[in-house]
Amino acid sequence: MNNRQLFQQHVAQTSPAPIGIEVVRAKGNYLYDAEGKAYIDVIGGISVCNIGHGHPKVLEAIRVQAEQYLHVMVYGEVIQSPQVKYAAMLAKHLPENLNCVYFTNSGSEATDGALKLARRLTGRTDIICCNNSYHGNSLGALSVMGDEYWRNAFRPLLPGVWHCDYNSDELIERVNNQTACVLIETVQAEAGLIVPSQSWLERLRKKCTETGTLLIFDEIQCGFGRTGKLWGFEHYGVVPDVVLLGKALGGGMPMGAFIASHEMMASLTHNPVLGHITTFGGHPVCCAAGMAAFSVLLEEILIADVAAKEAEFHRLLVHPAIKAVRSKGLLMAIDLGEFDLVLAALGKCLTSGLFSDWFLFAPGCIRIAPPLTITIDEIGEACRIILAALD
Repeated sequence: MNNRQLFQQHVAQTSPAPIGIEVVRAKGNYLYDAEGKAYIDVIGGISVCNIGHGHPKVLEAIRVQAEQYLHVMVYGEVIQSPQVKYAAMLAKHLPENLNCVYFTNSGSEATDGALKLARRLTGRTDIICCNNSYHGNSLGALSVMGDEYWRNAFRPLLPGVWHCDYNSDELIERVNNQTACVLIETVQAEAGLIVPSQSWLERLRKKCTETGTLLIFDEIQCGFGRTGKLWGFEHYGVVPDVVLLGKALGGGMPMGAFIASHEMMASLTHNPVLGHITTFGGHPVCCAAGMAAFSVLLEEILIADVAAKEAEFHRLLVHPAIKAVRSKGLLMAIDLGEFDLVLAALGKCLTSGLFSDWFLFAPGCIRIAPPLTITIDEIGEACRIILAALD
């Protein structure tokens, strides 16, 4: 049996029709298949590969750490240099109250950990989140996902979860003295790029402070420069009590984190002890890779070019079939209006050497979230392929 047949038979599938190209190499802003064909990668592993694929500094960090030690003990029991240094580095580049990092294996686990933290700190159970939100797919994260299509098959889920529209007055009005936390994406990604209004975020922050409710920002997709600032919430000057990170956090290695103040995190150490625990969270190799990738992001000043690259996509993506191009930095949605049209276009793009996908809650849109290292010439070629597919 060849790899495709083995993939279909032995690897658990997530859809009836996976994209199915056999990737044998990835370098810079390109993927390469078993036949040697190159694809411009305009989704970057869903906002994971912000500094491109196979950066030499990340590969070297992985090699060095792998030679020192891999897993040695469950999370939090021994001092591991990559964990300590990366946590300190993240805290240095976050607001003062976000100074204590709990590393997880994924964004979903970060969501679950933050929900537990909110309930532990407040003694409350109610959680408010948004329709068309995505925070992961474990049972806890699924409970706060903003779409009944995905939730319904796995009920019963967490009780006390309330969904309201993003940017709505209803959400703010629902926050009260029984609310443990409000969990929102700083930019709604899977909804096809919905940005918050400045006044809505400010009013939400004020209401959460007044009621003793934790405000949790999910920066899993929009963190690490994706929106044109290091963190999405920097656009609005509103600081959360807890922030969720993932995707680009590990530099291509599996990693997530929830970050709060040291005082808040201390609540997980007693009553009960080991209030949150993970075996592989903060794996030393993942931390070494993530720290190297974060250093590259800062040293190569990649974030400064995001706005110009965003503008170039907007300039070129003009076509009668395109209803709108929504974006926040290099997190973009090309709205074609119909899922069938998106699937047809994506198929033609793949044939022409462009790798992209769609959005869970906006299936009529093509996803654009390339490595931040994409060049102006590569943007031109990507847009040419997309427009030709639409023709």
